[in-house]
Amino acid sequence: MPAREDRNVSDGAPTVLFLCVHNAGRSQMALGWFNHLADGNAIAWSGGSEPGTEINPSAIAAMDEVGIDITHEFPKPWTDEIVRAADVVVTMGCGDSCPFFPGKRYEDWELEDPAGQSIGAVRPIRDEIEKRVRDLLASLEVPAR
Repeated sequence: MPAREDRNVSDGAPTVLFLCVHNAGRSQMALGWFNHLADGNAIAWSGGSEPGTEINPSAIAAMDEVGIDITHEFPKPWTDEIVRAADVVVTMGCGDSCPFFPGKRYEDWELEDPAGQSIGAVRPIRDEIEKRVRDLLASLEVPAR
């Protein structure tokens, strides 16, 4: 199932797409932080170039520690339509497989891959993602809760 494109966003709310390789760790944590902090004032989606089969259990546990439930999410591919619909595309380690459309705002977040890591190793990645999501929301003039 491809990344969802909920285009009932005619109110002008900013739309962000978080992309990584497996859509199982970094992009899912970023999506969780974004949805939590934006509190409905902006839209976010996530996707992967080679979606995994499940979300990284350490990412789920690390996000649960901060009160954010990402268990309802699942790894999914992106589509060109989703990329075109986003105002901002945030890439995390997908390199040349990440899509590029001229005129779109891109950010590349260099973050360690949490795949196969313990929750202790994932916590600092989670915390860095929170900081970057807060900075992104500020740049979009979306108040963070």
